[in-house]
This record gives sequence, C-alpha cells and structure tokens, in this order.
Amino acid sequence: MFTVIGRFASQAFALMRIIIGVLYSLHGVQLLFGFPPMKGMTDVPLPPILHVAGYLELIGGILVALGLVTGIAAFINSGTMAVAYWTAHAPHGWHPLANQGELAAVYCFIFLYIAAHGAGVWSIDSVIRGRSATVATTS
Repeated sequence: MFTVIGRFASQAFALMRIIIGVLYSLHGVQLLFGFPPMKGMTDVPLPPILHVAGYLELIGGILVALGLVTGIAAFINSGTMAVAYWTAHAPHGWHPLANQGELAAVYCFIFLYIAAHGAGVWSIDSVIRGRSATVATTS
C-alpha cells in the first residue's frame, strides 16, 4: 500500500500526541484561570465540577504531551470528554455541530486512540521502558 509519509508514522504520531496534549491543557488553563476569556463566561465563580474538569484537562494534557503515564492519562482524558459531551452538549440536541460538541467528541476519540496506542517515540514512557521506535515500512 502506498503511503506518503509512512516511514515517519511514529514521528507523526508523536507530534499529534504532543500537540493534542498541549491544546487540551490550554482548555484547562482557560477554565481555571480565565485566560483567554471564554465567550459567555462571566466573573461568577465556576461550579466545582468545572474546577475538577479544569485540573483534569490541565494535568492530563501535560501528561499526554510529555508522554508520561500516557495510557492512563489519555484514557481519563477520553472519559472526561465523553462526560463533557453528554452533560454539556448533548442536552442541546443530538447533532454535534448544532450542540457545539464536536471538539469534545473529537478529543474523546483521539485520546481513546492514544490510550490504546501508547505514547510512542519522543516520550518519557519510552525512555523509562527503554523502547526503540517502531518504523512502518512499505513493501
């Protein structure tokens, strides 16, 4: 099968894991510290569930980006996004584009994939376990 960058698959996965982790942690920063300000959010204190979500997003995103206890962190992040979708978005309609839950659904399944795949290259997990990169080849 022809692939464009198949021999760089492990590096492409690592870049995806790092970028997704950083972006996810920024959601935690936004919830916890209000920066950058969110649309529709006032100066009213956040409910406790959103404080918990903010810490899960901040810490979970950093762990995934670093590749530290990646499987566990990614699985928890996936569950967090599933809960976010079903509690905050789904009550506003079934369609993810209409209820603005598309990003939560995408994060949920990307983190589920990362949890199943593992950290891969460029991760603290691979350094701790002494694993080398698996290279995809085409025949």
